[in-house]
Amino acid sequence: MKLLVGIPALNEERTILGVIKNIPKNIPGVKKIDIVVVDDGSTDKTSQVVSEKGVLVLKHIIRRGLGGALKTIIAYAQNHDYDLLVTLDADGQHDPKELPKLTEAVIEKRKDVVIGTRWKKAKNPYSRYIINQLANILTYLIFGIWSSDSQSGFRAFSKRAIIKLKIQTDGMEVSSEFFKEIYQHKLKYAEVPIKAIYSDYSKSKGQQISEAPKVFFQLFFRLLR
Repeated sequence: MKLLVGIPALNEERTILGVIKNIPKNIPGVKKIDIVVVDDGSTDKTSQVVSEKGVLVLKHIIRRGLGGALKTIIAYAQNHDYDLLVTLDADGQHDPKELPKLTEAVIEKRKDVVIGTRWKKAKNPYSRYIINQLANILTYLIFGIWSSDSQSGFRAFSKRAIIKLKIQTDGMEVSSEFFKEIYQHKLKYAEVPIKAIYSDYSKSKGQQISEAPKVFFQLFFRLLR
């Protein structure tokens, strides 16, 4: 199988090389591993430091948002006939060494979408927990799929899922939109527990509790279309 590891990044020159370095070189069931970084309009040296290491960078001249970056990653996977796709954050919150846990669920258990859940292994910042639980509830009410971590950025997709994904949103609500895709296309879904690495830096990234009303508004009105 041919795997693409896609990393959306915005001003992550401090952490992204560490993420790339820790992506396993050998994964059971995977013959070829490629990496693509989508630089979503960074103003720092994210693209430069990644390119210097020989990793492919697709750069957005104008910032499009997390959903926009993920759409570019998915389109690349679709256009280059990948059998597997894994996405993870560039801020060091996810441990790339856990990547085989997600791909195993796709390959061995024949799942189409696998989410790495942060809430089954260790305690995490309370504000993140509140945002996540509210998003989990809203996602369940709209799509009827329960997830303990609907906002996790550590995901794996089968070839069937890659082909069918048609993400529309550009913002943070994209994390819940994946469940719309799971529901509409009857994709097989699973979760695997992962650990979250919360530094002061990574806690400053991602969804903040002050942004929750905006995210939920966008989620409710855009995803029901």
